[in-house]
Amino acid sequence: MQSVITSKFQITIPKGVRERLKLSVHDTLDWKIEFGKIVVSPVQKKFLSYRNVIKSGSGNIKEDIKLARERRIEKYQ
Repeated sequence: MQSVITSKFQITIPKGVRERLKLSVHDTLDWKIEFGKIVVSPVQKKFLSYRNVIKSGSGNIKEDIKLARERRIEKYQ
């Protein structure tokens, strides 16, 4: 697969590469030069490894706001 560098030094990632690496909009790529070659790899999003670790209910927003205000007052006294 090939890509052409535009006048703004941009490239298009071929569809086959995007699909195989499961890339999507706003993903980040890491660029390295190793032994005279360009190596491009997707940056792994570490926060996704914590998916479904914490279970939470719907909560009580009024109580949460009250508690946050109380803690803020304690912090500055």
